[in-house]
Amino acid sequence: MTRLIFLGPPGAGKGTQAKELADHLQIPHISTGDILRQALKHQTPLGIKAQIYMDKGELVPDHLVQDMVEERLKQADTESGWILDGFPRTVQQASFLQSLLQKLEQRGERVVNLDVPDDVVVGRLLERGRKDDSEDVIRRRLEVYRSETAPLIDYYSSREQLFIVNGNQSLEDVTVEITKAIS
Repeated sequence: MTRLIFLGPPGAGKGTQAKELADHLQIPHISTGDILRQALKHQTPLGIKAQIYMDKGELVPDHLVQDMVEERLKQADTESGWILDGFPRTVQQASFLQSLLQKLEQRGERVVNLDVPDDVVVGRLLERGRKDDSEDVIRRRLEVYRSETAPLIDYYSSREQLFIVNGNQSLEDVTVEITKAIS
């Protein structure tokens, strides 16, 4: 049973790699970013609240994201495994996830950290051309990532669940490296 958490800065390729692997393993790719973008597009209450934070390049508050993740992991298609992309982003969220997985009797998750230099991330995100991807906002998101998300690397490393993958190589090479790491 495959349960994977993808870490890495915005633009590291988490979504691309998660989608590729999820298709190959026939398990759901659960992207909090995609769920949030849908909420923004449809102007749901969550989307409206999230927009305020995202426009500033800040993380959406834990309680909003945790409720969303819990609801998604309770769905039947997650019983055979899943890939989480964009969650957890803080040690507090990781602790919440650990408790949730125990409650749902879904254990054995592994964590893949895609390591990519900041300048490469900025270039990738500017090429993507999204409304929220100006260079200032991207650099702010990287600062937030470094201060709030990077401690997860220590959190999962100390639990011997972490695999570090060089995300600054071709799509195919990254996929091969991830596949080797989780095998």
